[in-house]
Amino acid sequence: MTAYYNEHDPKAAQWLRNLIAAGHIAPGIVDERSIEDVAPDDLREFTQCHFFAGIGVWSYALRRAGWPDDRPAWSGSCPCQPFSATGKGAGFVDERHLWPAFFHLIEQCRPGIVFGEQVASADGLAWLDLVSADLEGAGYTVGALDTCAAGYGAPHIRQRLWFVGVDHAQREGLERHAGHDSAEGRQGSDRPVAEAGLSSRMADTTNERQHGRRASQTSNGRDAARVEPERLCNVDPGRPNPTNGHWRNADWLRCRDEKWRPVEPGTSPLVDGAAARVVRLRAYSNAICAPVAQAFIEAVMDGLGVAQ
Repeated sequence: MTAYYNEHDPKAAQWLRNLIAAGHIAPGIVDERSIEDVAPDDLREFTQCHFFAGIGVWSYALRRAGWPDDRPAWSGSCPCQPFSATGKGAGFVDERHLWPAFFHLIEQCRPGIVFGEQVASADGLAWLDLVSADLEGAGYTVGALDTCAAGYGAPHIRQRLWFVGVDHAQREGLERHAGHDSAEGRQGSDRPVAEAGLSSRMADTTNERQHGRRASQTSNGRDAARVEPERLCNVDPGRPNPTNGHWRNADWLRCRDEKWRPVEPGTSPLVDGAAARVVRLRAYSNAICAPVAQAFIEAVMDGLGVAQ
């Protein structure tokens, strides 16, 4: 088994097991405990670890991007409710603010690369600022992007912050898993960030910023590094859109507010007693957008010089 999935919702956890059995995501085990109950030693044997796993879209997106199951990676999309504009606005004092628990595991286990995502609100930017400061303080290089699913063919906005943290002390391990165990690859792994070709994509841990990669400021004035937006933007008219891509088979339903919304083919409007549909729609709404995650991972791979 290569992967560890942490998901406290029993229904989503069973969905993960079904997806593993069907071969859609990396093989592994599903742990239904709270992340706060997970100890670093519980994770030592696993190559990939996915926290707040939902229905496993990070694993699915890694595969779609050409990231093999046996290449190390961690992921975690922390709960967005404390920082969402539709939530109660409790922010860092909300009990669902679980980044500290996630970061504790990162700090103790030192994964080579960590992918994550959060809602793109003003409070979400403050959250990203904390994440960046914690990771950079632990020696990680951090890159981030604020983008929407509509830019990748989705028929909805779903604006999100995507981030990656890289521990360059372990970069050679990523290259070895990618078949880059050459002398040139080993030399590249020891070079400073700017010389290794990341300067236009990611900030380094010295907090030095070069012209052309300064991001818009977060809520308290710090800069969030970005993966190059032009690497991710859907500028090619031949790329997927709502009529020819991932969502081409969606059914559009007219809702009571007179707006049309896309749903999975065959999904009926919610009615009393339709528990299965509630579970399905809740899982979908909590999941990350796979095509965006895939594009982000591909951009990170390109920036790191890690081949498929």
